Amino acid sequence: MNKVFFWWFSLLSCGFSATLLAQHQTKLTVDYLPEKQTLNVYQELTFHNTTGTTLSVLVLNDWIHAYSDRNTPLAERFADEFVRSFHVATAKERGATHGLSVIDDQKTLLEWSRLPHHPDMIAIPLREPLPPQATTTLTLSYHLKLPDQRFTGIGFNPDNEVVLDQWILTPARWENGDFLKYSNLNIDDATNAPMDVELHIRPAGFQVISDLTLQTQTDTAYHFEGKNRIQVHLYLTRSNDFQSFNNERGSIVTNLQEKRINAVQKAILIEKIENYVTAFLGNNPLPKITVTQADYDRNPFYGLNQLPNFIRPFPDDFVFELKFLKTYLYNRLKTTLQIDPRRDNWLFDALQIYIMMQYIDEHYPEMKMMGALGKINLLKGYRLLSLDFNEQYSYFYMLMARKNLDQPLGDSKDKLLKFNEKIASKYRAGLSFRYLSEYMGKDQLRKALDQFLKQASVQPASTSDFKQIVTQHTEKDIQWFFEYIIQSRKIIDYKLDLVSKSKDSVTFQLKNRTGVEVPIPIYGIKKKEVVFKTWLEPKGQNQVFTLPRKEADKLVLNYENTVPEFNQRNNWKSLKSFFISNRPLKFRFLKDLEDPNYNQIMYLPVMGFNYYDGVILGLSLNNRTVLDKPINFDVIPSYSTNSSSLSGSANLTFNQFLRNSNLFSIKYGVGGSHFRYAPDATYQKLTPFIQMRIREKDYRKNHIQIINFRNVYVNREPSMFVQTPGENRYSVADFRYVNTDMTITHTFSYSANFQIASQFSKTSAEMVYRHLFQNNRQVNIRFFGGIFLRNADTKDFFSFALERPTDYLFDYPFLGRSESTGIFRQQFITAEGGFKSRFTNQLANEWLVSTNISGSIWNWIEAYADFGVLKDRGQEAVFRMDSGIRFNLITDYLEFYFPIYSSMGWDFGRPNYHEQIRFVFTIDPRSLVGLFTRKWF
Repeated sequence: MNKVFFWWFSLLSCGFSATLLAQHQTKLTVDYLPEKQTLNVYQELTFHNTTGTTLSVLVLNDWIHAYSDRNTPLAERFADEFVRSFHVATAKERGATHGLSVIDDQKTLLEWSRLPHHPDMIAIPLREPLPPQATTTLTLSYHLKLPDQRFTGIGFNPDNEVVLDQWILTPARWENGDFLKYSNLNIDDATNAPMDVELHIRPAGFQVISDLTLQTQTDTAYHFEGKNRIQVHLYLTRSNDFQSFNNERGSIVTNLQEKRINAVQKAILIEKIENYVTAFLGNNPLPKITVTQADYDRNPFYGLNQLPNFIRPFPDDFVFELKFLKTYLYNRLKTTLQIDPRRDNWLFDALQIYIMMQYIDEHYPEMKMMGALGKINLLKGYRLLSLDFNEQYSYFYMLMARKNLDQPLGDSKDKLLKFNEKIASKYRAGLSFRYLSEYMGKDQLRKALDQFLKQASVQPASTSDFKQIVTQHTEKDIQWFFEYIIQSRKIIDYKLDLVSKSKDSVTFQLKNRTGVEVPIPIYGIKKKEVVFKTWLEPKGQNQVFTLPRKEADKLVLNYENTVPEFNQRNNWKSLKSFFISNRPLKFRFLKDLEDPNYNQIMYLPVMGFNYYDGVILGLSLNNRTVLDKPINFDVIPSYSTNSSSLSGSANLTFNQFLRNSNLFSIKYGVGGSHFRYAPDATYQKLTPFIQMRIREKDYRKNHIQIINFRNVYVNREPSMFVQTPGENRYSVADFRYVNTDMTITHTFSYSANFQIASQFSKTSAEMVYRHLFQNNRQVNIRFFGGIFLRNADTKDFFSFALERPTDYLFDYPFLGRSESTGIFRQQFITAEGGFKSRFTNQLANEWLVSTNISGSIWNWIEAYADFGVLKDRGQEAVFRMDSGIRFNLITDYLEFYFPIYSSMGWDFGRPNYHEQIRFVFTIDPRSLVGLFTRKWF
């Protein structure tokens, strides 16, 4: 038996050694031309066929070419995330691979092509098929035009300094019988095959830093070498701010910035981190690794990096330590493990965040999420400030889960929303390892990880490999981990119910509110101390358990937040003889994290303005915490300074999320408001509503449909100042459908509306089309058509408007809705006719159609023209038009319109022309926040 084992081991070892020896090799000679931001590259690539099949075509990654034009997958991703800078960039700012020639070892010039749908990948047909274990050497020459760093942090900066990682033409990794074909999407998931690299570079006076090992250096050239490289980092800099820290394990080169600590402190912290990571991952197989500010800036510690410099809640050395730990781990894992970084990216994230969490637990167990801010007496009591540092990961994940925007960890990285890819899914992956380690035992998981890491460092490894290995290291059933935690977005929610107790035991019912059967820990608490902890493995919807009490006075599920549970407000029951079951109220200024032990009321001052109320000073009382809740209320009593009277608004909503349906959410609610609409009159508005939102299964598609039904009740006081009098009390049933598909380059939306009231019924439709062309010219087209089905109104109060709607539903944010002159009359809101010039007769009580067009002249200066026909009862239809110049500074948020010519003649020559200028100005904080957050969600 021992001999048989010996021979099998010998054969495996021989095969393993052959695999290591059969490495691709590349030799590069590179010249940098800083005035052209170009690398001239001469490359000898020796390809070893270790695929086990005969190859007739080789596939190379050419990720710099992803920056070549506005139609690449990278450009489309920028457009999806509303990044305008790339689309408006010049050819000099973009990157590309030019002048590629390929010659084989028989001196034959080979034809090559770019793959369909993958313009940053190259297919090279071989002159002769390459059998298994054979090699071929290709000689490549090409010019790499580097991109501007402002797009992704890769490329050149204004000083022509260079940061590069995926820049060499490299064989794509072979898996499952084919080359992996992944385009550059700015998510750092290149699948290069490992290769040995020799780099000879002439940097034109710049200093060169690389994670390859420097062999020789002269005044004009550097020579580097490296073995088994998945990627090669390269930095060309004028002033070398890099520091090298060396020990027996290798070299770490870093320019990570933290001005408040010196080189000695950095050396101590780096040694501390390297020792910890080495104990976890083993010795780094690469003799050198770079940890740079550019690396950190592309993948920062979100939360920490959002704090302004004048707020320093953490010690300076801790900030450097955390930044270095995160970046070092990321580079270490990405450069040494052969895990598919797109399909199985969750493994990278889980390893990185889990090790970081373990590091904090061991070295900084008392550290809080917001550092020293929690020590300020004025801020004490905020859960945000008292939360342990590692608990923030759960909240960032839950931020998306509560919005119904979380995605399975096992989803391909390119399918993730940006917030999930950068933050929520990454943090949840680390939490999943913590969950698994607590359940199966830290030692068992650690042994499984050791085996998996060894395998992944020498050959491709996947989720299925990890599952097989971890299953071998525990006797417990962990199928739930992969079924629910990794491959599913099903939520976990257990509830304690029907608790009874005796002196020695406690009996309770565990309700499974979602049907997801995963283990969950239950704790006995006595005076905030844990007296027992037991893992429950429930089966079915409801199950009864009996446990020893051990003098516990409170029973709590998931006390340490080990399980990524959707709702923890139903997780505890008091065992005291007498207790108040309702959670006490807790008032908090501004906002706080959700505290399951309290009913929280947030209060914050708010301020608004309209011409009649003046400055509106209010106090918002609401239950909105950082995490979304299914039921929300907001009551805002206000004081109007102009009228010295009370005003305000209130709303109550219930949001029902549908987890497994394109019908994304159903929101039920009621809202009301009380403000002035004229100098001498107020209005009251009450609106019950139901809103349904439909979203694509592919969350990255910005295609949303909205179905909204509401009934608007309005009570207006009569006014002496309103030129268009109307009904004082009325009710309108309003049904609206909206379909919107939007990116930075293309918007198409259409909507339909139907309204019915006692005096009228009418319907209308609107279509909006916007397109940003490749020459940076923009066109905007809007169509509106509306018709009355029945109209008994004789005062034009409910009529369609050509240029300023009567707004009888009080929907639009007019600053002076009843003004006929002055600056507030010049406010423009795109609605109904959408005209900018002012007309004497601008209302239509039968039908109205209009078209609004604008197009680029230069940059944000556009020309506009409006055409419309309006019809009153018993009269001929009337044609109207206007035209002028539009300053489109921020579309829909800040715009100015300068009329020039209309149906009434030349606007430009009229007296008091300044009164004809129209403006769009949005001050609603929620709308402005949406402008900046749309690229994340």
